[in-house]
This record gives sequence, C-alpha cells and structure tokens, in this order.
Amino acid sequence: MALTLSKKSEQVKPSSTLAITAKAKEMRANGIDVVGFGAGEPDFNTPQNICDAAIKAINDGFTKYTPASGTNELKNAICKKFKEFNNIEYAPNQIVISNGGKHSLTNIFDAILNPGDEVIIPAPYWLSYPEMVKLSDGVPVFIVGGKEQGYKVTEKQIEDAVTDKTKALVLNSPSNPTGMIYSREELEAIAEVAVRKDFYVVADEMYEYLIYGEEKHVSIASLNPEIYKRTITCSGLSKSYAMTGWRVGYCGASVEITKRMSAMQSHATSNPNSIAQKAAYEALMGPQEEIEKMRKEFNNRREYMVKRVQAMPLVECKEPKGAFYVFIDVSKVLEKTYQGALIETAAKLAEILLDEFSVAIVPCADFGFADHIRLSYAISIEQIEKGLDRIENFLKQL
Repeated sequence: MALTLSKKSEQVKPSSTLAITAKAKEMRANGIDVVGFGAGEPDFNTPQNICDAAIKAINDGFTKYTPASGTNELKNAICKKFKEFNNIEYAPNQIVISNGGKHSLTNIFDAILNPGDEVIIPAPYWLSYPEMVKLSDGVPVFIVGGKEQGYKVTEKQIEDAVTDKTKALVLNSPSNPTGMIYSREELEAIAEVAVRKDFYVVADEMYEYLIYGEEKHVSIASLNPEIYKRTITCSGLSKSYAMTGWRVGYCGASVEITKRMSAMQSHATSNPNSIAQKAAYEALMGPQEEIEKMRKEFNNRREYMVKRVQAMPLVECKEPKGAFYVFIDVSKVLEKTYQGALIETAAKLAEILLDEFSVAIVPCADFGFADHIRLSYAISIEQIEKGLDRIENFLKQL
C-alpha cells in the first residue's frame, strides 16, 4: 500500500487567527513596531494568587497523574460555580475537565456525533467550530445572523435548518467574533425549538464573565429541565482569568455524555495538567477582585474602541455587549483602491494593514462573514489608540 496521509487531516484549514498572530510576532522580533489586534488573549498577567497556588502544587509534589477527567476537588469547585453563577445544578460525575476549551469541544463532538450527523452553526462563528465538527465526522450546517439582526440568529432560522439528520446546535454567547449576547427571551425561544425538535445544544460560554453594561449572562441549560437534559455547557479559565496558556477547560452535561467523554479523554490525553488544576481551583474559589478589575478595564477599552471605529469613514460596527472583540463591517472598503489596486477581500485589507501600516487584524471570511474584520481589545489602551490611528490614516488614503 502507498504511503498516503489521512484525507481528513488534509481537509482541515489552519487557524487564520493564529497565523496572523504568528506573523505579527515575527515582525516584532525583527524590530518592527506592530500593533496586534489579532489574538483572543488577555494582556494581563495571571493573578498572583493563582500563580502561587501552582507554585505550591509543585513544591508539594502535586505533579503526578490525576483521574483522567480531572480531580474531584476541582470538579466540586466547578459544580459550585455552575450553581452560583450559571444557576445550573451539575454533580461531579457530570463534569469533565480538559486541556482547554478547544479540547472540551472536541470531546463533546466526538461523544455525540456519528458520521453524517448535522450540526447547526450560526454565523458569524468562531472559525474552529466547523473544523471540529468535520473532524468528528459531522456536517456543519450554517445559518446567518445578519447585521440587521445584531449578528444573532432567530428561533425560526434554527427551526428551518433542522432536518432528520440534525444532532446539535452550537450556541456561543457572548460571541467570538461579534461580542453579542443572547437575551433570556431569545434563549427561551431557541430552547423551545431544541426541545420540540429534540437536538442537543452545545453552549459555548467561554466569555461568560466578560459582559458589560446592564446585560446579564444567562445559561440556556438553566431555563427548564427539558433543555437542561439536552444541553452541554462548555467554559474554561482562559479568557476571564487570563489563563490562556494554562489550558483548563471544562463542561457539564448528562452522565451518559460525560462518561463517554471521560473514556475518550483517558485514551487521547489522560488527565489535564495536575498543576494547572490546582491553579484553576484557586481561580474559582479564591478572591475575585482581580477578575473584576480586568473586566472593568476591558469595558473601558471597549467603549473607547467602539467610539473611535464608529467615527471612522467607510467602516461600521455595532456595540458589542461581551467578550473582547469589535466586529467591523468593511464592505465599503472592499469597493476602494489602495495605491491603484482594488482591495478585493478582507484578507487583502489585512495584508495591506500589516505590511504597510504595521497593524494586525483578523479578516473574517473563516468566521462566515467575508466582508468583516475582527479587532481584539485585549491589548493596552495605548496600543489600541496607536493601532486605530494607523487604521484611520489608511482609510483616509482610499
């Protein structure tokens, strides 16, 4: 037999956000003053009490294997958090702790999908969802939440997309890349469809603590017993606790699902990092003041960025209510020329901004919106101001 490689792996798209971030870092290493709006990573250090807990774990010799799905200590802390913050009751055997939120989602799709099962993914979407579904032998089905409806989909759109092959809906609130959130009323309408049509809801709530103004986070699993049974609630420590590199994600679901996830994880990776689990326990159970300080600073940056972008020519954005992204309509820019050449795509726009103006942005074709870009405000206000000045300078030259 010829030495061939897997067709499945050949079809996976590399992450455009990571590629842009890597190029920006390379330019910085070469001495170029690049402003990076690309990565979804807080610029804050992990709070000291969390770091201290990890150091103590090392000094105490807590460096061995743990149960594959995580320690009971951390599971109990997650159950407490789910009850107090999300208003959801999960028992420890309904929790699986994994190596980051991506790993949790991968486990979820592996546990629920059979070849050909369809997963409804509202666009704009995080670019990894379709690839994860395909890697688990599922079929992504896209529905579009346009700008006129706040980049959110309606219960009717979801119902119209349901077929006899529909297995799940991915629901990301607050959203990456838009920062929009679903209200209780919107979630109740979606839950009614999910229960009546009998499919799972994969609720990705990674940005749940990063909500601004008068808005409140609502977990769809908290609404009633029937949607609770059909929901897998996924979250993690990366965004809210500035712990991206620690790689701790977790989910709550039915015992039937978590049992399968635990078994698969035991063969794929064994347990999540033991030291990071101790740090995660301290994050959830320790003081929360630093987390609130970060949220308030994100809010200051959000307000500044939205005000600046909305005042710029040729671009439009809606005010995000959560996460740390601004989703920008650049369709008018794509009708313009720069130095005599038509800016045909958002990818070309991103290339010009990086190469000519030393600004890294994320073009959003891979997020389902080819005429939009994403800017992250998880960088300092000084960097935001400098980067927006450069973007505005570019726009005025068109």
